Amino acid sequence: MHGIVNLDKPIGKTSHDCVMMLRRLFQTKKVGHTGTLDPEVRGVLPICIGEATKIVPYLTDTKKTYQAEVTIGVATDTEDQTGKVIDKQTVDKPMTVAMVEAALALFNGEITQVTPLYSAVKVNGKKLYEYARNNIPVERPLRHVHIYALHLIEDSLVQSMGTVTFKIEATVSKGTYIRTLAKDIGTTLGYPAHMSHLVRTQVATFKLEDAVTFEQLSQLKANGDIETALLPVMDGLRHLPVYQVSGDLRQRVEYGQKLEKPEGWQDDQPYVVLNEDRLLAIYQSHPEDRALIKSMRGFNLT
Repeated sequence: MHGIVNLDKPIGKTSHDCVMMLRRLFQTKKVGHTGTLDPEVRGVLPICIGEATKIVPYLTDTKKTYQAEVTIGVATDTEDQTGKVIDKQTVDKPMTVAMVEAALALFNGEITQVTPLYSAVKVNGKKLYEYARNNIPVERPLRHVHIYALHLIEDSLVQSMGTVTFKIEATVSKGTYIRTLAKDIGTTLGYPAHMSHLVRTQVATFKLEDAVTFEQLSQLKANGDIETALLPVMDGLRHLPVYQVSGDLRQRVEYGQKLEKPEGWQDDQPYVVLNEDRLLAIYQSHPEDRALIKSMRGFNLT
């Protein structure tokens, strides 16, 4: 079996937990997720089965969309609702939609984030959260990310008991920390802040409304229909440009041979190579000879 499960990951499960559960459901070891989603976060987690595991790096490096709740007036050490409160400031002045939207507008495009202290990013061979748990000072690395779209969800702004909450929808590049974005939005508004809730609603073309739950997968398994949950491997590559081949070129691609670079081919950009609708390979410019393209992945989906 080869394909992609558009999983609605439940709260309480790690991405690794989900992989292990799908290995049992599909009775195969060739299972891989496409980017971790924290245990306390629900949402879209595409999981690749069989030959689809070859596309994991290409699906991981895609745009992702989240809906998050931001709480203004309270900061935590983890920058989200799971952490310890480290700062409080009463929001005693009215905060308007216009004020929030003006703050959000400052984050569109390329931005720089300071990696959260409670994260698995390594500094000198040690994860940042290990420094945090041992109260060891450490310089946190900067991360350059892209915010493609960021807006306030309508009618979500609530001011009560000295705090303000509102919901945002953000479409972002790989590696963006939404909790850090929430904290930085608060700083722009002049208050401590944290991310108090998060749902991932889309990864590449995979949407939450189309995702399947473990309960649904278990029912399909019981009915002998588990394969119907698998989406085509090509669905995980829709964001990449396509190069069509036929005849001799098709055969050479199937053998994994290098090819002359076609006119208009973009360097440092992977291409999906198709023979009509049949997925053959992923090719990219040759790193040592830019007049050639080479196979990065070949597929056997028969």
